Amino acid sequence: MGRSRRGYLLSAHRRQVLEIAGRFGARNVEVFGSVARGDDGPSSDIDLLVDIPDDMGLFTLARMELEVEELLGESVDLVPSRILKSGPRRSADLDVVPL
Repeated sequence: MGRSRRGYLLSAHRRQVLEIAGRFGARNVEVFGSVARGDDGPSSDIDLLVDIPDDMGLFTLARMELEVEELLGESVDLVPSRILKSGPRRSADLDVVPL
């Protein structure tokens, strides 16, 4: 993970983020995008790739995302790993870092 302020923030709150994910039945949380590369800027958000249960709905995913945002004080995008098909996932794999 990059050594930006958001990268340090994620490292400092790693356990809490994983606990939130676990409460919702999610696992395998990974950071990708600009924070993973360490080139995030002032308007960047934190992109997290996550394995979610097959029966998790959009509202539950949004609640989990909101809890992580409230913990970190930053905008967060939770992306279910199953929705990324081979093309986009292949691109995301270039800068995916396990949390």
